[in-house]
Amino acid sequence: MELFEVPLYDDDVIKMVGRFAINLIVITVLVRYVYYRRSRSKDYLFSFYMLSIVVFFICFTLKKLELELGMAMGLFAIFGVLRYRTDAMPVREMTYMFIVIGIAVINSLSNVKVSWLELAVVNASFTFAPAMLEALPFLRQELREDIVYERIDLIRPENHDQLIADLQERTGLKLSRIELGRINFLQDTVVISAYYYPHEQVLAESNGVTVGRRVKRT
Repeated sequence: MELFEVPLYDDDVIKMVGRFAINLIVITVLVRYVYYRRSRSKDYLFSFYMLSIVVFFICFTLKKLELELGMAMGLFAIFGVLRYRTDAMPVREMTYMFIVIGIAVINSLSNVKVSWLELAVVNASFTFAPAMLEALPFLRQELREDIVYERIDLIRPENHDQLIADLQERTGLKLSRIELGRINFLQDTVVISAYYYPHEQVLAESNGVTVGRRVKRT
């Protein structure tokens, strides 16, 4: 029977475990210490990890089958999964999603022609490049809160400092800048877009649970 022709053990198991360990370490450094440290958002952490794990094992399995057409169709299917989502994913998170996919594909498909040093350099590049770019002041992730504000007297230029202080006290956010939107003199309200850097905020915790909020990203 063909069932008994399948070997119980294969030396490739050691390769798979070793490469998977490398892949998991690199993804953890990228997602936990680069992405999360700057964004403070847990919305996509599960997706980043699971997508990388699934892609890794799919590519490793397809590589064992040695089917070129199957490999191509499998990769197209993997990237096609990104279209099936309910909420629109921000561009920054989409970029990280492609990075974790790329890391998983490289770690799973590398063969004897790729030395361990070359593999280490590639993984390090995927990790350090986003970290360096995230550290640049003009590329730091900035989030936005749209606020309907009723103290319309503070929107005058001479009261700018008081306006910032009042907004920071009410929201608990350290603001980087604000933009005035629609002004309604009939209701004495103004729409203010408040911008802030997530990594500069002090996260409030209650009984061990981090208190967060859903924000608009720019």
